Amino acid sequence: MLLKNSYNEEILIRGLKEGNHESFKKLFEVYSKPLHQFSYSYLKSTEAADDVVQEVFVKIWENRKQLLTGTSFKSYLFTIALNTIRKQFNSLSKAITLKHEILLEFSTHKTDFDDSLDFQRLLTKLDELIAQMPEKRKLVFVRSKLEKKSHLHIAEELSISVKTVEYHISEAMKYLKAEFEKLRISGLIFFCLFLEEK
Repeated sequence: MLLKNSYNEEILIRGLKEGNHESFKKLFEVYSKPLHQFSYSYLKSTEAADDVVQEVFVKIWENRKQLLTGTSFKSYLFTIALNTIRKQFNSLSKAITLKHEILLEFSTHKTDFDDSLDFQRLLTKLDELIAQMPEKRKLVFVRSKLEKKSHLHIAEELSISVKTVEYHISEAMKYLKAEFEKLRISGLIFFCLFLEEK
C-alpha cells in the first residue's frame, strides 16, 4: 500500500492524533515494511527488526497527540527507528562483550583466541549450549555471567539458596567445559573446571 500524496498522509495523521485506529492501521501498513527493511539492514536480525518496528509504532501511538501535521512523518518515524537501533546495538555489544569474557577466561591462548576466525562460531556455539541447559541452571548462569548479578541477588530472585546458585554455576561450567573440549576448535580452547567466583 502506498499513499498517493502527502495530503492523504496528512488526513491519516490528523485521524491518528484523534485516536482513530483505522488511521493508525493504514500508516502502519504503509511504513512497517520499509522500517523493517531499514532496521534489518543494520541489525541483520529479523527478530530484532520486528522489535524496532513494534517500538516505533508504540511510541507513535503513545505520542500521537503531539504529532505535527505539515512535517515529514516518514522522517520522524525513521529518526525514532534509528534511535531504537542504536539502543539495540548497545545492548548487543554489551552481551557480546560479556560472552567474549567468558570464552577468554576459558582459553589458555588468549592472544591467538582474540585473532581467531572461529570467534563468531564460538559465540554461536556458546549461545546454543546455554539454551540447552536445564531451565533453572540456564537462569542462574545467565544472571551470573551475562547480567553480572551477585550470587545473593540471584538466590533472592529465584527463591533458592546461595549454595544452590553455586551448584548450578559449577554444573554449567562442567557442562560447557566438556562440550567445548569435544570441539577442539583450532586447538585453541582448553577449559578450566570452574570460573573463579567472587
